[in-house]
Amino acid sequence: MNLTLFDLDGTLLPTDSDHAFGEFLIQLGWADGDTHRQRNDAFYGDYQAGRLDMAAYVDFATSPWRGRGADELAAAQALFLERVVQPALHPAALRLVQSHREQGDLLAIVTATNEFVTRPIAAMFGIDALIATELVRDPAGRATGAIAGTPAFREGKIARVRAWLAAQGRQIDDFPASTFYSDSTNDLPLLEHVSHPVATNPSPALERHARERGWPVLKLFE
Repeated sequence: MNLTLFDLDGTLLPTDSDHAFGEFLIQLGWADGDTHRQRNDAFYGDYQAGRLDMAAYVDFATSPWRGRGADELAAAQALFLERVVQPALHPAALRLVQSHREQGDLLAIVTATNEFVTRPIAAMFGIDALIATELVRDPAGRATGAIAGTPAFREGKIARVRAWLAAQGRQIDDFPASTFYSDSTNDLPLLEHVSHPVATNPSPALERHARERGWPVLKLFE
């Protein structure tokens, strides 16, 4: 059995689900259009530049919805999947996941985006293991706006993957091959940690780095 890890946004999806969910909240009327969009875009720019303050972003991103009831949130998630995620699913990405599944690999999505947004998306890809940024919950189960544990971002992805494997009595070196697909230079720590890094729909900076290192470059959405 080999280990295969997938980033989500920009890798399996041709969009950023976290940023897109912020736009969706504006459409629902849960967030002010001008103010929320300006801050959402600014945080997204920080992410692309590799300087995102994850704690500040998670507090901002969850603020429009975290006080709402469970039924209302479930309905919003379903509508987001229907209107935004489902149309963005790309056959090439689905085939990539399926090919590794058929090979018997251990699969996981490893994403900086929070679990509230991404758990239903992982299910759409048929991947049970989701390593995402986890949210602190109050006794009633409502998100507080804080991050639980280590966010799955930059070097944190390595720590979270190691913890996930350790819970199964495994470590990354136990696998004959470990592969990670990602589009972002934010993921260089984990890309350099696996035996088979694949720059997938890469940013220009990651593509340059990959070609310098002799890594394969995969462009799913062309």
